[in-house]
Amino acid sequence: MGMLIYGSGDEYEIEDRALAHLKAVIGAKLRRQESFFLSWANDPEHGSGRRSLWLSPSIPLQFRFFGSRPPELNRAWLEVLSDSSHTPRGLQLIPESEVEGYLAGNGASRAAGTEPHDQDHG
Repeated sequence: MGMLIYGSGDEYEIEDRALAHLKAVIGAKLRRQESFFLSWANDPEHGSGRRSLWLSPSIPLQFRFFGSRPPELNRAWLEVLSDSSHTPRGLQLIPESEVEGYLAGNGASRAAGTEPHDQDHG
């Protein structure tokens, strides 16, 4: 389990493989001086619900990995994450197991934030 360390030291546990994919997408956006939201669903052991962070080039951000080797990146997962980052809802961390459904169009409206029950209200 890796850690996303945000701002003055707030730490969020994210599995190393997912964190590696986030690092690639976030790094590309921050290099272009883009600011955006990053959101993910909390596991039930962390209270369920969702969490969103505002990411900006001016806010310190660290990625701490506990595995000794970087994983091979899944291009399809990177594509889905990157595509979601260009929506009003921002970068949505979805599980790798759902990537094929998004690419097939099953999750296209969710990734774009257009399903009425999936709108972000806070």
